[in-house]
Amino acid sequence: MTLARLTAQRLAFLFLLGCFFFNYPLLSVFNRHGEFFGLPPLYAWLMGSWLALIVQMAWVVESRRD
Repeated sequence: MTLARLTAQRLAFLFLLGCFFFNYPLLSVFNRHGEFFGLPPLYAWLMGSWLALIVQMAWVVESRRD
């Protein structure tokens, strides 16, 4: 399997993971009262998962095998 194909598969998986993260059933779990580091849980989930996806995509794109 070539490196380009493996990278494309990993990015496709991260896209599907992002669709899962930002879909209604999972978002409703975090739509509660309270605070997490001064933010409502829903906002903390959105920002945290968005950051995690960006970091994972950067890691997949920048990783190279020699």
